[in-house]
Amino acid sequence: MIYQNLKELGSRLYFTVKDAADILRVKPESAWVLCARYVKEGIFLRVRKNFYVLSQKWESFSREDFFRISNFLQVPSYVSFMTALSWYEVTTQVQRNFFESASLKRSLQYETEGVAFNFYKLQKEYYFDFIKKNNVFMATKEKAFLDSIYLYSFGKYRLDMSSLDLEKLDKIRMKRLMRPFPQKTQKIISKLCRI
Repeated sequence: MIYQNLKELGSRLYFTVKDAADILRVKPESAWVLCARYVKEGIFLRVRKNFYVLSQKWESFSREDFFRISNFLQVPSYVSFMTALSWYEVTTQVQRNFFESASLKRSLQYETEGVAFNFYKLQKEYYFDFIKKNNVFMATKEKAFLDSIYLYSFGKYRLDMSSLDLEKLDKIRMKRLMRPFPQKTQKIISKLCRI
């Protein structure tokens, strides 16, 4: 592969076998072989099936780049839980190389080069109140807290309550947003936030 082709693939956040085939003007079968070979040689990183990044680029990704990758790894999804709470500075915990998202499809994890992407499935009625900013879908800070407490209330999520600064959350907004959640979740939120 010539330098110009690598440069063109590297201009993308991630690429697929089809992208490689189009840029190199080769058949998809040849592009699959090439991608597999370049993963073995350490030029490409395979994040999941048919989802690649250039190895040298991976090392310089910003936190926002990893948020975008999270959004693309499972569609639809939005960044939430402690990852979003950390971003909004609602928690003192700083997550490094660990990104959490809410998803409609399934709960799963991808791990590449020491970076973990965790997806937690939410039922459709709880999949709301996220925004798109700088090409990243992310929960609002109140919704990230609600998502966390929802899973926590059913023993499906670990949460360090002592790290949270609940004064940074809008209590009136929280009261409105928590209505569709189960009573079990609402009771915990009401107690913690005194609403």
